[in-house]
Amino acid sequence: MVKHVILWQLKDELSDSEKSDTKAGIKAGLEALQGKIPGLIQIKVEIDPLASSNADVMLDSVFESEEALKAYAVHPEHVAVADGRVRPYVKMRVCMDFEI
Repeated sequence: MVKHVILWQLKDELSDSEKSDTKAGIKAGLEALQGKIPGLIQIKVEIDPLASSNADVMLDSVFESEEALKAYAVHPEHVAVADGRVRPYVKMRVCMDFEI
């Protein structure tokens, strides 16, 4: 199995209200992919970081294999969420994938 973790920082120009709405949209969109993408075992999005954090949103997901993760990256439903709810609002992305 493969763990896929992403941390995002939202753009500075977003107001607090826009950031809150954006985080909720990212969470809803990504978590709705559960059961829709082959090989995706688990997906969870955290949107309430402590003040000590320097990221706004975290994706924590598990895939059957590295091949399943690669297929997820280009799956149309994932691409739609990434292009519509994530990428337009993010200034920084850090990713780590590893076998578990």
